[in-house]
Amino acid sequence: MTSISANELKIKGVSVLENILQNEDEAIISVRGKNKYVIIDLKRYDKIREYELDIALLEAKADIANDRVTKESVEAHMKRVID
Repeated sequence: MTSISANELKIKGVSVLENILQNEDEAIISVRGKNKYVIIDLKRYDKIREYELDIALLEAKADIANDRVTKESVEAHMKRVID
């Protein structure tokens, strides 16, 4: 995984990211010598978000299957989360 400094990004602009992402899945941006950000293309980001949503759905289904849910009215729910 390629790492570039924030200063290099500032000087070279987005084109440096485009060049990296043509050959690699991600790039790391370091700030003051410490890795701070990861850049990925939008297609890969969308896929990661899809995986996250799939995992959340599986967790919700497991909660329902194992009766780890609260069944209540909207009013009771609002009172519980606000109070």
